[in-house]
Amino acid sequence: MNIGEIAKRAGVSRSTVSYALSGKRTVSEATRRRILRVIDEAGYRPNASARALAEGRTRTIALVIPPAGRSLTPIQLGFVAGVVAAASLHELDVLLSPSGGEHDRSFERIISGRRVDGVILMEVRLQDARAARLRESGLPFVAIGHTADAGTGCWVDLDYEGLVGNCVHHLADLGHRAIALINRPQEFLDSGYGPARRALDGFTAAAAARSLTATAICCSDDAMAGEACVENLLAAHPAITGIVTANEAALPGMERALRRLGRAVPGQISITGVVGRHWAEEFHPPLTAADVPISDMADRAVELLAERISSPAAPERHVLLAPPISLRSSTAPPVQRAESDPALPSQGSHAECSTS
Repeated sequence: MNIGEIAKRAGVSRSTVSYALSGKRTVSEATRRRILRVIDEAGYRPNASARALAEGRTRTIALVIPPAGRSLTPIQLGFVAGVVAAASLHELDVLLSPSGGEHDRSFERIISGRRVDGVILMEVRLQDARAARLRESGLPFVAIGHTADAGTGCWVDLDYEGLVGNCVHHLADLGHRAIALINRPQEFLDSGYGPARRALDGFTAAAAARSLTATAICCSDDAMAGEACVENLLAAHPAITGIVTANEAALPGMERALRRLGRAVPGQISITGVVGRHWAEEFHPPLTAADVPISDMADRAVELLAERISSPAAPERHVLLAPPISLRSSTAPPVQRAESDPALPSQGSHAECSTS
C-alpha cells in the first residue's frame, strides 16, 4: 500500500493525498475524511524516511548520556526512560549517544552529520566543551544542568545549592550541631560537574550561616562505597549526628553501615538529602528528602527541545526546579550529650572533601 493506491481508492490525485497527510495545503473536509477512511481501512502507515525527507526533519532527537563504560545511576536511568516516554508524545524517536573519551567521535557524527533534529545533553559541567560545540553548530539543544554562564543556552536543572542548603537548615532547626555531606565522586567535583559543585557550595554556605561543625566528603556512586564512606566518616568524626547526601546510589550501603554500627535512624543519627523519591521511600526508615522530580525534568526537557526545533529563533528558556523537602521518618532532634562527653563538637565550622 502506497500513496498512489490510496489516491486511486479515494478517487483523488497523489498530491491531494500528500497534502491531506502533511497539512501543507488546504484540502476540503469531505475529501480529507474520505482519504482518512481509506487509510484506516487499508492500515497504511507513511514511510518514515520519505516523511522525513519531505519535512526536512529526521523526527529523531539524541540523548547524550555518560560514557558507556560507566553505570548509570537510578536517577539517570529514570531520566532516560522519561525522555523516551515524553518524546513519543511528540512523535519523536530517541537516539542514545554516549559521550566522553573515545565516544566523542559518536557525538561529533551526530552533530556534523545532522542525524537528529536536536539534542538533550546530560551530565553538564560548569565548563562544558560539548555545550560550546552544540552552540557553534546551531543544532537545537537543551542541557540538563547549566554551565557557569547560566544565562546562555536552553536548560532544565535542579536547584542543588538551595535544596542541600534547605536540608542543612532542617537539621539545624532540629538542633543538630555537627553534620556531614556525602557528595558525588571526587572526579565529578574535580571536573566541575554542576550538581556536585553546587551541592558542596550549598552545604558549606548553610553550615557557616548556622555556625555548624561541617564535614564534606566525596563518595563513589555505589552501595559498597557508601558503606565504607559512612564507617570512615563516623570513625573520624564520632560527634556527627546529621548527614545530608546528594548520592542516592550510595544510600543502601549507608543504611547497612549505620545498622552494623548500631547507629539507629533517627534516634542516634538523622539522614536527609536530595534523592529520587523511590530511593527515599526504600530507605529504612523512609528518608526525609527533597525528591528529585525525574519525570518532570524529562518532560520539560523534551518540551523545550520541541520548541527549539519548531522555532529556532525563539528566546532561550531556563527551568530551575526546587521541590520541597518531604518530611518522612529519618530525621529527629539529636540525643542530648553530657557536657563531659569528649565527642561533643566545638563551635565553629569547617569543611573538607576526601574520596571514600
